[in-house]
Amino acid sequence: MSGPRVALVDGGGTNIGSVSYALERLGATARLTSDPADILAADRVLLPGVGAAGVGMRRLRELGLDEVLHQVQAPLLGVCLGMQLLLDHTEEDGGVQGLGLISGQVRAIPAAPGLRVPHMGWNALTGLVQDPILAGIEEGERAYFVHCYAAPPGPHTVASATHGAPLSAVIRSGLRWGAQFHPERSASVGARLLRNFVVEVAR
Repeated sequence: MSGPRVALVDGGGTNIGSVSYALERLGATARLTSDPADILAADRVLLPGVGAAGVGMRRLRELGLDEVLHQVQAPLLGVCLGMQLLLDHTEEDGGVQGLGLISGQVRAIPAAPGLRVPHMGWNALTGLVQDPILAGIEEGERAYFVHCYAAPPGPHTVASATHGAPLSAVIRSGLRWGAQFHPERSASVGARLLRNFVVEVAR
């Protein structure tokens, strides 16, 4: 029997190949698609993304995928830019309205002496809340981040990190999750999060 069908939403993200490979190593069948029928029929939906918010949202709207993602009933995970696009609004590109699937704002990481922007590297996950997508991940384990914008911690934050100030590392609302870090580049922590998304979270 084949594993769960994961629809990788083709929003033009450049980390598609590595995400797909990471999922297939876990036994999932990963399919890159912009077909609404494929997305709505999948067991899991993943919105990847590397790049600019304005370009990402414009592509989703041009393809009608913004409306499709609102119809998804299966577990949905946004990664990096994909997580940010799940939220209401981002300051990037002069201000971009997101999908509004999880309430929250994305803000620029403020420059400060000795603080590198973009935030690029390994950071500890802290403030973990009990959640199926974090099963087996311990407080203080490290994940790999690359980003200039972040969502401050809020009511949907289930794991945080700190880069100058606290930021949301993992968020959740219902069957919608977001990971600011790159699970496909985060060694055992990232593999565990993707496994949990594929195996542990339930409809």
